[in-house]
Amino acid sequence: MVSSGFFLICLVHSLVAFTCGALMMFYSDEVFAFSHGKDHASKLLGSTPHDQLLIRTSDSFSGLLLCAVGFLLFMVAFVRDREFHSFFAKGCVLLHVAMAVWRIYFERKVEVLGHDWMRLVVGDIALGISWVLFLVYSWREKYD
Repeated sequence: MVSSGFFLICLVHSLVAFTCGALMMFYSDEVFAFSHGKDHASKLLGSTPHDQLLIRTSDSFSGLLLCAVGFLLFMVAFVRDREFHSFFAKGCVLLHVAMAVWRIYFERKVEVLGHDWMRLVVGDIALGISWVLFLVYSWREKYD
């Protein structure tokens, strides 16, 4: 028996990861300008051609990694083992908590990104809460 909640959460997270990865690979300039404003975006894109190349390459690989994570989440959505669902959800909660902690302790100290860290932490917490809600629902279903 496959949990429809697990399937839906995996598909939504897969769609988010794949979309963000594709945007990072192909539209990084526009995404930076939209999310950070034009002034901060120009700082994020580098000042020398060498810096710009390194930043674009890094963004492309990060986007490719996000696309791979999205594809992995899509594949995991079809796993039918309830114990794996619980294990995977706990791992995802830990991953989102780790990302929030990273943003709080390190990313907020970066001058250009300093004003965005709170918004990103809230996003990490929201994604983590979706997995926590799945765990609570599955525990309720298991013990009722």
